[in-house]
Amino acid sequence: MRPCPHPVDELLPHKPPMVLIDKVQGWEEGRLEALVSIRPGIPFFDSDRGVPSYVGIEYMAQACGAYAGLEAVAAGEPVRIGLLLGTRRYAASVGWFEPGRDLLIKIQELFRDGMLGMFDCRVECEGRELASAQLSVYLLQPGAALPGMSEDGMGAAG
Repeated sequence: MRPCPHPVDELLPHKPPMVLIDKVQGWEEGRLEALVSIRPGIPFFDSDRGVPSYVGIEYMAQACGAYAGLEAVAAGEPVRIGLLLGTRRYAASVGWFEPGRDLLIKIQELFRDGMLGMFDCRVECEGRELASAQLSVYLLQPGAALPGMSEDGMGAAG
């Protein structure tokens, strides 16, 4: 895998504090690895337990979004909004991602047809798989807003 020269906030259309992944570790055609450090101050952090493992699905989705963002940047196109359509069998072997742990989010593209894609995803820590799922995702057309949102993406159009 080659290193990523871009910070995550350049690859995702999210605004802080909802950029949940810390860094793209590496990427290549069809694959990406991202890092998340479980620490105080990040969204969903509980000082006693860490981050609930169900947040892992969003870590996976944002890794897929970062992959799409890298493709867009490489093609000289703007980063686009992506939608998580659904998942197959999100399974977590832990209830919480523990404080002080670094998570490795691995995604592998399984299928793509135009704007629709499917990814095999994993959350690992120190070589141990903590969560897995297959995600179905959809990229909106360039410049498209989410239904019910104003052009600036800040609220209901009216």
